[in-house]
Amino acid sequence: MSLRKNSEIDSIQGNEGTKIKQYFHPHNTLNGINYSLAQFTLGPGKKSKLHKMSSSEIYYILGGSGTAYVNDEPHHLEKDDSIYIPPNSKQFIENVGTDDLKFLCIVEPAWKADDEVLLE
Repeated sequence: MSLRKNSEIDSIQGNEGTKIKQYFHPHNTLNGINYSLAQFTLGPGKKSKLHKMSSSEIYYILGGSGTAYVNDEPHHLEKDDSIYIPPNSKQFIENVGTDDLKFLCIVEPAWKADDEVLLE
């Protein structure tokens, strides 16, 4: 069993322009999971960098509103919405609201730097 408390997890700056709190990843979980779970925060008017991942991703919106662009197709997202992003899709997300955009991201298999390519 692994317990991760939000108040005990430091935020890091992500390569794609977001603040990240890594909750679960094979490197910090005792039970050998194969995915990763992180919370991302993006300020009003900000967007992540265009990138692609060789892993699949699911975004779950915790608060705020945004538009996710997947292979140039826009998808408007609000609190409690989710989106599946297939492997190798060109993607970025933009905060289109006035509050922070907060979302969970599940990556399977777990995120690795070598699996991500920045396209800008």
